[in-house]
Amino acid sequence: MTLTDIFEKYKQGELDLPEALQMVSNHGTFEMGFATIDTDRLHRTGMPEMIYAAGKTTEQVRQIAERMYQNGMDVLASRVSPEMSKAIKEVIPLAVYNELARTVSFRHQKIQNTKGYIAVVAAGTSDMPVAEEAAETARFLGNEVKTIYDVGVAGIHRLFHKIDIIRGARVIIVVAGMEGALGSVIGGLVDKPVIGVPTSVGYGANFKGLSALLSMLNSCANGISIVNIDNGFGAACQASLINKL
Repeated sequence: MTLTDIFEKYKQGELDLPEALQMVSNHGTFEMGFATIDTDRLHRTGMPEMIYAAGKTTEQVRQIAERMYQNGMDVLASRVSPEMSKAIKEVIPLAVYNELARTVSFRHQKIQNTKGYIAVVAAGTSDMPVAEEAAETARFLGNEVKTIYDVGVAGIHRLFHKIDIIRGARVIIVVAGMEGALGSVIGGLVDKPVIGVPTSVGYGANFKGLSALLSMLNSCANGISIVNIDNGFGAACQASLINKL
């Protein structure tokens, strides 16, 4: 409920003065003891409050999701375990669990940004969990998303079969492990913002994604920005902000 809603309810007599003052003083947060839900984040930043489930207990995730849902907030939880997904669906039966992405999402009303679409491009099938996290997050934020998977540099001809779809996007998220070369390749072929997501996929000298991260950071292709290792969520948030400009 916005401040305008509170004042209108007070004006119409639906709230008395102490109730209105209490709601104004608590505006912007729900205090839960172990968590403080930021109810004003969407209005303030253009990004809604979302749940990072890793490190939280199943019960904590369930209670946060339930509180958000009951107060009319849309719900997206990332890094969700199967046990957590079951707990969330107990309180939000229509929530959707993407096991590969490890996300659970629910929207009270569907929204769609009609300006253009975000392309999520993954180098290999092993990179798909991170790519799916990016795709699910971007869709939750109201964007059309097109996914192109398994088009890495080891068989680069596969990429050119999809190049028109990639070039047609307003923003491109490139997800790649191993040496992370796909970001540079795509950056040299398109005139759109490219967001690179290095993944922890790779053998020992990949150093759990560090080699892909450093390769992307050292790209000689212009117009590429990089997020942290395996951070499909963060890439989608940035891509959504760009797509809605």
